[in-house]
Amino acid sequence: MKRTISLLLCFVMALLLLASCGQDGGAGSSAPATSGNGGNTSSGKPEEITILYPGEESDRMTSFLNGEFAERMLEDLNMKVNVIFVPWDQYWDKKGIMLGSQEPIDLYWDGLVDLGEFVNKKEAQPLDDLIEQYGQDMLKVLPMEHIQGGAIDGTIYGIPSAYASSSAMFQQVCLRQDLLTAVGMTEISTPEDLKEFATRAMEQFPNIKGAGDPILMPLTRYFSDQPAHNIAKGFLAFFNEETKEVFSYYESEAFQKVAKFNREMTLAGLYPDEMTTNYNERDSRVQSGNYLWVEGSLGKETEIIDAVRANAPDAVMKNYLLAPEKPKYITAAGGEVICIPYSAPNPSGAMKWLNWLYSSQENYLFALYGVEGKDYEIVNGRINRLITDELFYEWMFRNKNYQMFPVETDEAYIEATKTWDDDAIRSPIFGFVYSDENLKEIELNLVEVEKQFEAIRSGFVDFDTEYPKAVEALKNAGIDEYIADLQRQVDEFLAA
Repeated sequence: MKRTISLLLCFVMALLLLASCGQDGGAGSSAPATSGNGGNTSSGKPEEITILYPGEESDRMTSFLNGEFAERMLEDLNMKVNVIFVPWDQYWDKKGIMLGSQEPIDLYWDGLVDLGEFVNKKEAQPLDDLIEQYGQDMLKVLPMEHIQGGAIDGTIYGIPSAYASSSAMFQQVCLRQDLLTAVGMTEISTPEDLKEFATRAMEQFPNIKGAGDPILMPLTRYFSDQPAHNIAKGFLAFFNEETKEVFSYYESEAFQKVAKFNREMTLAGLYPDEMTTNYNERDSRVQSGNYLWVEGSLGKETEIIDAVRANAPDAVMKNYLLAPEKPKYITAAGGEVICIPYSAPNPSGAMKWLNWLYSSQENYLFALYGVEGKDYEIVNGRINRLITDELFYEWMFRNKNYQMFPVETDEAYIEATKTWDDDAIRSPIFGFVYSDENLKEIELNLVEVEKQFEAIRSGFVDFDTEYPKAVEALKNAGIDEYIADLQRQVDEFLAA
């Protein structure tokens, strides 16, 4: 009897031991396994992240996110990725509200120049440890020197997501080259060229409504005596590359020339009213096929051509640099930044996803272009898109190690793009990110005053009447104190 009980106990213990081995991931178990993509979990409940994303959700993007993309995320990362789309004209206000109320957002995009503001609002958390633990694969194609462009006081708060040629960022104009050729012109290099182009195009093509964008930065490049770029909120403060001085953009001679030129364009009927009233819709205007140009940057023409051709099948887009003889400066690690807020429910998951995207060209092409054979095909090393719907924006994640050009892209253009920065000058404040910690109230007041300049800078109102009033309001709001504090920050940055 005792022997029988003893054997029975041994049998039960053996069963318990086998069950325990299976749960702890012993041989033959289905325990989580780490893949080369840095995060695949083959069993257990999937982790979840939520991305806040600007723009409209296309039909194909919906089916992609719910179908092939969702399957791939489960397979590679054991992750569910939610994407909240917010239309461009609402994105910044909505982002501020959602992050301010600590809604469950794990990842969001914005402009790199405003990173200091996000940090002070607790909308961007330190990423150094997350990169160390979960972001090692992406460092192969996003060098740490580049990522340091998202650092403040030595701590990384954002990932500059675009790694490509970037000199003269936003100082170009992207226009309808097919229409330029049709009206008997070959190229653009001055504001007068733009005016002539618009005049001829609107006379010859009844559907053309005029320019789509007042192109502030390209015109500022042309009209400015010295090279400068904006370094703070909106267009409030600029840095002079030669004198190392910070100055008030709206009080500068360059701005006055820009505003007066744009006023001429408005009075001539070449600037439609919606260009001022709906400024943030400038890209969608040009993509409608009824407008002539938008502010450009390197690669802009390839970014938007499919959307433009959906409405104007014969369209050809081309970038031009006004005053091409002036030097080009590399002022920042690109213009885009990806941040993880303090309130993120799953910051490690957010970093794992970014790491996955950059870990291979296969992942990169899948996220940006979709399923090979269905959404795109590769022809002689070029991308041929089979759909016109947008997926994840290529420009937001552009990486020169993985980038592929559309099939129709001229070889000379590709070579020019690759060598664009070869003769550029690296700005002495490359990597500088301003802090509004001592300027919050002043900046809030200045942003309100800046609204008065919106109509002035696009030529919507009479310059001589409205400009003095706006400048006075700018002074009363504290622009001089604002500039002085930014100058202090720049001086400290340069000294360090």
